[in-house]
Amino acid sequence: MGIQISPSILSSDFAYLAQECERVSSADWLHVDVMDNHFVPNLTLGLPVVESLLQAVHTPIDCHLMIEDPDRWAPAYAEAGVQSVTFHVEAAHAPIRLARELRNQGARAGMALKPATPVTPYADMLAELDMLLLMTVEPGFGGQKFLDLVVPKIRHAAELIKGRDIDVWLQVDGGVSAETIEVCAEAGADVFVAGSAVFGAEDPERAIANLRALATAAANEPIDTERL
Repeated sequence: MGIQISPSILSSDFAYLAQECERVSSADWLHVDVMDNHFVPNLTLGLPVVESLLQAVHTPIDCHLMIEDPDRWAPAYAEAGVQSVTFHVEAAHAPIRLARELRNQGARAGMALKPATPVTPYADMLAELDMLLLMTVEPGFGGQKFLDLVVPKIRHAAELIKGRDIDVWLQVDGGVSAETIEVCAEAGADVFVAGSAVFGAEDPERAIANLRALATAAANEPIDTERL
């Protein structure tokens, strides 16, 4: 599995959502942020819109659930056909059971951590996951500045994954752009959520290609973090 780019539709024009998704057809995933105005102070969209998107687009959907009680609500997204469902460990009551249920429904199971949530306490459950998402901004709003203090956490998570010889993708979300993607890739991330850096570009497809090229090169080269 190489570098993957997952544009966040949170930065798209919701009035033309299906058409906006077609503008990024070269993406590996479509990142859909579901917010409930409880776990995070923002309200976006929910299962009905996701179900409609599944019928309208061909790119696999990567749902990031920033909601309370994901144990109750997350399985419905997998059952609807979402290919990747990510819940926040801070909100889950039984994260291992939830991850197994998502997998049983046929989805990839992802677990997200806020910037201040450490990785180490969850090292033993990495084998239950298909993806670990490290937030590089506080969840809730798009367009925030990348928090470079998360970079050592990315590196540590990558080492934990490699140390267990498991197939877990490492995703980063928040402030990902041409200026920040290289340091994330060098640290070990391989799936990148980018919102305004893609949908705010004059040519979204070119922006995706550029992000992919930068991350691919950086994955094998040391990066000077002082450039951030």
